[in-house]
Amino acid sequence: MRHIKTYNSTEITHHGRTFVVEGPITKELLIKYKFDDGLVAFRPPKQQYEALVKIADLPESRIIVAVEEMTIVGYAIFLYPDPLERWSEVEIDNLLELGAIEISSNYRGYKIAKNLLKVAMMDDAMEDYIIITTEYYWHWDLRGTGLSIWEYRDVMEKVMKSGGLEWFATDDPEICSHPANCLMARIGKRVSPDAVHKFNRVRFKHKYML
Repeated sequence: MRHIKTYNSTEITHHGRTFVVEGPITKELLIKYKFDDGLVAFRPPKQQYEALVKIADLPESRIIVAVEEMTIVGYAIFLYPDPLERWSEVEIDNLLELGAIEISSNYRGYKIAKNLLKVAMMDDAMEDYIIITTEYYWHWDLRGTGLSIWEYRDVMEKVMKSGGLEWFATDDPEICSHPANCLMARIGKRVSPDAVHKFNRVRFKHKYML
């Protein structure tokens, strides 16, 4: 599949601070920015920044960032699912996963996550993709936010819905292991019926009946 990426950006002002949310950004632009030290959800900031630079080289990858004064304070990454994951078991070259979305602990409460997804979906090429995200409660920062599992789930769903992602049923064992876990997806307007059929087959491996 030819991966067409059209850059979009928007400026948001919240609580007296202004951010530029932009993407998909190129590797050349990415390396001009600093990385906020509050981006620690996955690995130390320096290592995560280096990981983003590598991901930027992948043809299908889409990196959306929120920037304040040349410093990345939040980002979202879209790329093919890990080859070892269930979602790679069928050949759907237009299925992308929201591999990560992270907001610096220093910048929470500025509606950055919602705007990252909104900017991501501004690109008309996203209508050619199935976008998925798998949400597991053990990945959530319950301690840092002070939210309960269900409060966090509610916030997470609202954020994902701002990018057009909706809840989808699945028999995936990990997702089914706790009622707070979920699969969310957005099926673009130009996605073929064949691709949707394959997606449904992988959602329900054991009880798919069509």
